[in-house]
Amino acid sequence: MVKTHCIFQKLLRQQAGMLEHLPGRGLHIAIFVLVLLALSNCTMIPRYTRPTAPVPAKWPSGPAYKIKPSGKVAADIKWQEFFVSGQLRKLIELALENNRDLRIAALDIEESQALYQIQRADLFPTVTAAATGLDQRIPAGLSASGRALTSHEYSVGLGFSSYEIDMFGRVRSLKKQALEQFFATVKARRSLQISLMAEVASDYLNLAADEEHLEIAQETLKNQQVSYNLIKSRFDAGISSGLDLQQAETTVDTAQVDIAAFTRQVAQDENALALVVGAPVPADLLPSGLSAITLKHISPGVPSGVLLRRPDIMQAEDLLKAANANIGAARAAFFPTISLTSSLGLASPQLSGLFKGASGTWSFAPQITLPVFEAGRLEANLKASKVNREIFLAQYEKAIQSAFREVADALAQYGTIGGQLKAQQALTNADASAYRLSQALYSKGISSYLDVLDSQRALYSAQQGLITIRLSRLNNLITLYKVLGGGA
Repeated sequence: MVKTHCIFQKLLRQQAGMLEHLPGRGLHIAIFVLVLLALSNCTMIPRYTRPTAPVPAKWPSGPAYKIKPSGKVAADIKWQEFFVSGQLRKLIELALENNRDLRIAALDIEESQALYQIQRADLFPTVTAAATGLDQRIPAGLSASGRALTSHEYSVGLGFSSYEIDMFGRVRSLKKQALEQFFATVKARRSLQISLMAEVASDYLNLAADEEHLEIAQETLKNQQVSYNLIKSRFDAGISSGLDLQQAETTVDTAQVDIAAFTRQVAQDENALALVVGAPVPADLLPSGLSAITLKHISPGVPSGVLLRRPDIMQAEDLLKAANANIGAARAAFFPTISLTSSLGLASPQLSGLFKGASGTWSFAPQITLPVFEAGRLEANLKASKVNREIFLAQYEKAIQSAFREVADALAQYGTIGGQLKAQQALTNADASAYRLSQALYSKGISSYLDVLDSQRALYSAQQGLITIRLSRLNNLITLYKVLGGGA
């Protein structure tokens, strides 16, 4: 037999012995039992212990991991402090007010809270008040006295019916389960809020990057148009060949293709940003370039301490606790169910005598139900609840492992993106020098225009690659802040 986590049975036996000699002791004992059980916290829920985190005690180390554990932990940094750019902060505030997914999450919390209150209400009796009046005539043929009878009956009273006395904690276990599920919805909203802020920032960065891509394409077209006009003049004068003219025209057409593509991408980025914000984005909040966006430095902290503060991990643990509480309800189903129906009121054959003396009525009808044969239903239900807990335990552990992997990946990118950015900047500078040199050599007739085209393509590719890496660096900081539990 499962032991309950309380001692109220012992207290009941002691106190019932003291009440045996009082007048009307049966009623007194019943009332005392009811009050004591109402105040009792007895359940058959297994004792919960937080599972050990199934991840290493330290973050991975190696050439890719160069972040130093200095500064605030992400979970301690408010999002207003992390997102330094004023325009981006205003956009995030707008998203928090208007995003529909976040509204749905808030409504889920309200629904879960209402369901918890419904479950909690089962701990208390439902008291109803009723007033009835009955006037009845019985004909002589149906009357026992052979004469027609007219009867009158009036009554008022308070009572409750089928109130379950939660002696073995079934109702309390279900209440505990509903409470943990409510907590889980709160954590789910917090997790969604963090993801929303990260998505707003990422869309904002993508828009800024594509605008820079477009500017470079437009600048390249302008330079290529100048080169084309110069070569056409030289061709008309018989100095340049027709091949040079065709190659120059090709570069102009290529730049125009890129401009159209980036113009379309900028428009789509604006649409994506408006959707996640949940409202039209004011023109004064649009980005003015990646260089104007700055983010705060964060520290990874200790794995177990940081990951357990992530809302999604806390949500998984709340669901595990809810599954654990459900076992208590399944255990309590093996024991007797005690219900109580009672009423207290006034009754009289005449309305005028309803509130006079000797008109009081009361009833007290306890009932106990003991499962005898359930064809294995209760055992199967208990087994199912235990298996369900193991499922949520595995999901909780998987959530921690996935979170560890997300942080490790972000740290690996953080440790290498700086070197990649530095190398790309050097490559861009070298390609710019090579492009200027090829132009000078071509103008003096020392090299062909093909050398100019090759150096121009290399510079254009390096410039676009530099923007992409700068974007990746900022997105990496946002990802790192998100996966470390920041933004709450």
